[in-house]
Amino acid sequence: MLFLSLLLLTACHRSQEPLRLEGEVQGSYYSIIYYDTQQRDFSPQIDSIFALLDSSVNLWVDNSIIRRVNSGKDSVVNHLFVDMYNKSSQIKQYTNGCFNCEIGALVNLYGFGFKNRVDIVDAQIDSLLVPIRNSQISIDCEGESRWTIRNRPQQVEFDFNAIAQGYTVDLIARLFDQNGLESYLIFVGGEVIAKGVKPNGDHWTVGVERPAADKYDQPNIETAIYLDDMSVVTSGNYRKYYEKDGLRFSHTIDPATGRPVSHSLLSATVVSRESWYADAMATAFMVMGLERSLQFIADHPEDTDIQAAFFIYDENGQYSTYATPQFMQLIKEQ
Repeated sequence: MLFLSLLLLTACHRSQEPLRLEGEVQGSYYSIIYYDTQQRDFSPQIDSIFALLDSSVNLWVDNSIIRRVNSGKDSVVNHLFVDMYNKSSQIKQYTNGCFNCEIGALVNLYGFGFKNRVDIVDAQIDSLLVPIRNSQISIDCEGESRWTIRNRPQQVEFDFNAIAQGYTVDLIARLFDQNGLESYLIFVGGEVIAKGVKPNGDHWTVGVERPAADKYDQPNIETAIYLDDMSVVTSGNYRKYYEKDGLRFSHTIDPATGRPVSHSLLSATVVSRESWYADAMATAFMVMGLERSLQFIADHPEDTDIQAAFFIYDENGQYSTYATPQFMQLIKEQ
């Protein structure tokens, strides 16, 4: 009886210890913390998820599917590519074009992709905008695990970076859910999802970064929220930009104009059940700007996945913030 009791106490103690996985992926950093009474190591399965994303939609992998498609070398894609395209198309329609995964050529033109920036003239931008606006791309299923892209103009290139890391977070969360994990936090490149509470009852807490004056500045926390069975994603224009003639140009490209956005919104944070959705909507809000984003939220009260939102914007040279009532309920007392 004593031996059995000791075994139970040891198992209980071990179940309270978090397991951690960390490393570099998709040009960024990931950190995963989870509690598992069986103390299982999920790193092989997670590495497989990373490898699948890299081989499918990573623009920095030479022979990835997306690179072959964009270069015209191939038109055959896999299920992951199709799913990300369908999700992106859904958000494109929902936001009236503020989100668009077909502007990869514009992203590269400005040097925010894997190509170096060159001097840009309006004629170059306009020559890319016409086929993007008139795009009639379709993806046809031609058998098990085989889809073919049709009607892609040469100037239209795919770019899933606005949802790829959120999508990755969701895949890892699905892996954990399928294996019965009830407490975890997954962070990939800034996209976060958390489930349950820690064994001691503490909530997972996530900080929202304050916009930096320079992309090399150390991050500082503007506010912190409790996260329970939800994802949070922040999109901002203060880490990725280029400067020319004393002006700063954001990496957020407005699909309507083909040019970097120029408004006062510095960052948009969205809390949602799925990370890919929060990722996409935060990007769309960065295109819209503050006033249009708030109006969009007000016009879609049925969409509970965008009601908890937080915005940081420039007001006469000073940082100002706006939090929706739903987001205010999540804020951790400082």
